[in-house]
Amino acid sequence: MAWQLPLFAALVQGPSMVPTLRSGDAVLVRRGGRIRPGDVVVAGFRSRPGLLVVKRAVREQDGGWWLEGDNQLVIDDSRAYGVADVLGRVTFRYWPRPGPIK
Repeated sequence: MAWQLPLFAALVQGPSMVPTLRSGDAVLVRRGGRIRPGDVVVAGFRSRPGLLVVKRAVREQDGGWWLEGDNQLVIDDSRAYGVADVLGRVTFRYWPRPGPIK
């Protein structure tokens, strides 16, 4: 297994996390660690290999996480694709409006 840095950057694309995050926001993600319901995470849906998403963790389910976007009008989340595997927790938005993620 290749060595990986504990932090990585991700770019938000699309409106699913509005108002918390907007398309074009750049965030720092911390790999591993404990995920809790309510955390904003980067994950991959088991039914959509290769696609990484930024969503809010709702609950643990079937060995993974049920994820939903903050924008309830957009349903490109677990309601459409099922359980996801979390890669890490979003900790900080660094562009264009720096600040912690809540």
